[in-house]
Amino acid sequence: MNSPTNVSRTSYSAIASALLLFLLLNTPVNAQLSSTFYDNTCPNALNTIRTSIRQAVSRERRMAASLIRLHFHDCFVQGCDASILLSEAATSTSEQTARPNAGSVRGYEVIDAAKAEVEKICPEVVSCADILAVAARDASFAVGGPSWTIKLGRKDSTTASRDLANSDLPFFGSNVNELIANFARKGLSARDMVALSGAHTIGQAQCFTFSERINSNGSDIDAGFASTRTRGCRNANLAPLDLVTPNSFDNNYFKNLIQKKGLLESDQTLFNGGPTDSIVSQYSSSPATFKSDFAAAMIKMGDIIDPVTSQNGVIRRICSDLN
Repeated sequence: MNSPTNVSRTSYSAIASALLLFLLLNTPVNAQLSSTFYDNTCPNALNTIRTSIRQAVSRERRMAASLIRLHFHDCFVQGCDASILLSEAATSTSEQTARPNAGSVRGYEVIDAAKAEVEKICPEVVSCADILAVAARDASFAVGGPSWTIKLGRKDSTTASRDLANSDLPFFGSNVNELIANFARKGLSARDMVALSGAHTIGQAQCFTFSERINSNGSDIDAGFASTRTRGCRNANLAPLDLVTPNSFDNNYFKNLIQKKGLLESDQTLFNGGPTDSIVSQYSSSPATFKSDFAAAMIKMGDIIDPVTSQNGVIRRICSDLN
């Protein structure tokens, strides 16, 4: 039989172990992230990524929108873990062929190129997930958008989920309440959602994503705008999300919504007599407020981390492949 002393020690050990497990499971994973994460292990990483992204955007300005979207579509599935970068050759559950991504998400080769440059100076140190987060920030700044301090230290996942990509990513036909709920599931507020939607001030959309809206003769779309967008609208044909300044990161997107000139249903629903009208109005009159809120929302979105990836993730040498 155990002595009282042994029982006490055994109980204490059990309690200590239980407490440690509780702390591990309930401590925010993003507390591990730090803006200085690579200062000692790869001090030139951020400059190397920035140069690579600037070159890509200078070759094609639309790429800025694509890189921001790529980061967004990554973070909404399994957290910001670079799972979207895994190709079908790497995993049969690749997110790249999910409905919201197939034929529309792009920029993979830009991230691969940035990763290759970083690997030259710091092999197997900087994660693809971090490169994707930095690329989105640098892409924003390259086209007149805000910059922000990136928290680093993410790990790359060894899995992808086509099913989660199909279920968790916002739909271009969603209404405002569906969007609010979708973002809330990721810890993002309605204001965060509206600010992040403002990324549609740059980039383009395929015709099939807005053809129903422009042909609806609805009361929530400007007739002249609909007529203009109808011309040349065929399946995968592209149209700018912001007809006024499609290549500049500004607040015209919100001005367009007030004029009933939002291209996608998920755009116009933000200003259609609902709970986000006042936010749209504020952003339309204050570009500084929009840019500040966009940067804050991007930081918050970048904190979406899957605990499994954080604990069991890797640093992929090639972003599209498993080590």
